Amino acid sequence: MAIDITATTEIDAPAAAVAEYAFEPGNDPTWIGGISSAKLLTGRPIGRGTRVQRLARFLGKTIDYVLEVVTFEPGRLMEMKSVKGPFPMIVTYRFEPDGDARTRASVRVQGTASGHYRIADFLMAPMVRRNVGGDLKRLKKIIEERPYS
Repeated sequence: MAIDITATTEIDAPAAAVAEYAFEPGNDPTWIGGISSAKLLTGRPIGRGTRVQRLARFLGKTIDYVLEVVTFEPGRLMEMKSVKGPFPMIVTYRFEPDGDARTRASVRVQGTASGHYRIADFLMAPMVRRNVGGDLKRLKKIIEERPYS
């Protein structure tokens, strides 16, 4: 079974401020559940071709994977594709302005389990949905509690 999940939320902050925070790999461990570290592997600025290494815990295992930015629109959209890891995936962050100071934020995760993760494939979609929903709740809380200009 292929995974294709999208979670959305409304955040009371401008899209540019939300995207600036979410697109910064150093912030990944604070808002993305299960991520223990994220390291920029390429130079700045962040954009198409940027690579980020993440260490995560999932189903009791440590996962080391690298994502590469394949689509980038500053302040609005970042799509990343796995180039190293236990299963292929695409992660898309989208931040759409909803007025001057509100954002419709969405995270989409697409992928297919492989290797020993294929055994738990039927459990993966609901777990990923729950995790991504939690990520957006954390992002909302962080952004709405910090000052922005």
